[in-house]
Amino acid sequence: MNDQTLNDPDTPRGCPVAHGGAELTRLYGPDAATDPHAIYERLRKEHGSIAPVLLEGDVPAWLVLGYRDSRRVLDNPSQFPRDARTWRDWQEGRIAETSPLVPTLAWRPDCVSQDGEPHRRLRGAVSDVLHAAVARGIRRHATHFAHKQIDGFAAEGRADLVVDYADYVPMLVMSRILGLAEAQGRRLVESCSAVLKGGPEALVQDAVSREILGELVERRRAEPGSDLASDLLAHHAALDHDEAVDHLRMVMIAAAVTTNLLARVLRLVLTDDTRLSELIGGQLNISSVMEEAMWNSPPLAVLPGRFAATDIELGGHRIEGGDLLVLGLAPGNFDPEVRPDPHASVEGNQSHLAFGSGPHECPGQIMGQSMIEIAVDVLLHRLPGLRLAVEADELTSTASTWESRLDSLPVEFPV
Repeated sequence: MNDQTLNDPDTPRGCPVAHGGAELTRLYGPDAATDPHAIYERLRKEHGSIAPVLLEGDVPAWLVLGYRDSRRVLDNPSQFPRDARTWRDWQEGRIAETSPLVPTLAWRPDCVSQDGEPHRRLRGAVSDVLHAAVARGIRRHATHFAHKQIDGFAAEGRADLVVDYADYVPMLVMSRILGLAEAQGRRLVESCSAVLKGGPEALVQDAVSREILGELVERRRAEPGSDLASDLLAHHAALDHDEAVDHLRMVMIAAAVTTNLLARVLRLVLTDDTRLSELIGGQLNISSVMEEAMWNSPPLAVLPGRFAATDIELGGHRIEGGDLLVLGLAPGNFDPEVRPDPHASVEGNQSHLAFGSGPHECPGQIMGQSMIEIAVDVLLHRLPGLRLAVEADELTSTASTWESRLDSLPVEFPV
C-alpha cells in the first residue's frame, strides 16, 4: 500500500456510490445486456484501471478493469479476501437476503468463500476428487453425452448448437460424474444457468439446485457409490453436509460456465472455414482455439467478488475497508497495457485471466478443457459438412453482470 497516495487529497476515495457525485454505471439492465464491452472501454477511459459501478439492486462496487490490478487483487487474499462476511454493505444490513446477488456473492461454507487454512483444507478435497474423476474416465462420459445430444437432432439437418448441444453436454457429464440421474442433470441446467443470469429467478433456482444436491449427499452418506459425491464425502477433510452440498453446487456452476466456453469455441470454429478445415484435418489443435476464446471471450466476463481488508490504494483510487470489488476478466484480457494489439495472435499464451489467478484459480480447468475437446471432436466427425446457417455478423449475445452468452448458433448439415 502506498501511504502517500492514500493521504493525497487528489486521490479518488471511498465508497463507489459517492464517487465524485456522478451517476454511476450499472453492470446490469438493457444497456449492459447488449454491449458490455463498450461499457468496459468507456469506464476505462473515464476512470482508468478501476471504476465505480452498480450491481443489481444498485449495490455499489468497484469494477477492476486493468490486467495487472486484477492479478494484484487475485494474488493477494490477505489484502483482498473472498470472505463476504467482511463486506461492509452486508454487515450494515444493506443487502437483502432476497437480493439476486446472494447466490454469487454471499458467504458459503465452500472453498470459494474461504482463505488461508480453511481454504486449503476444502480446496484440497475438491482438487483430489476432480483429479480422481478425470482418471476414472471423464472422456468416456463426454463422448457418450455428446453422441446422445447429437442423436436428438442428427436427422433434422439443422440445429441450434447453443440450446441443443453446448448448454447440455458439460452439465450432463458433470451430473453423471457427481452421481445424479440424467433427468436431475437436465433440471440443473436451468437452475445453474439462472444463478449466473441473476434477476429474480436466481434465488429460486439456486434453492432448486441445493435441494437436488442435498438429496444426493444424503443418499451417498447412506449408500456410497463410485462417483464424485461419494469420493468427496469419504475424503479425509471430513466435509459436513453443508460443505458437501456447497462444493457439489460449485462444481455444477463451473460446468454451467463451461457450457458458455464450449459455445464460444464452436462459434470460433464455425465462423472461420480455414480453422474448421484445419481442425477436421488435424493440422490445428482444439486447445489453440480454446486459448483464443479464453482471451477474447472468457466464459465468465466478471468474477465475483473480493473485499478490501483495509483502506488501500488501487489503480489510483482509494478503496475503503469492506468495499466490494468485482474482477473484470474480459476487460482485463483486453487491457491495452498488456495487449496493445488485440488482433495479434495469442497462440501459446496462457496468461489470460479466464481461470482467475492466485490461490482461488479454477481447480477444474483440466476437466473443463477435456469435455470441450471431446464435444467439439465428436460434433465435427459425426456431422460432416457442418456449417453456420446464418452470416457470422447475425450472431448475437446477451450479457448479465457475470457473463455474456451467445443467444443461438444455428447450423445446418447434410443428412
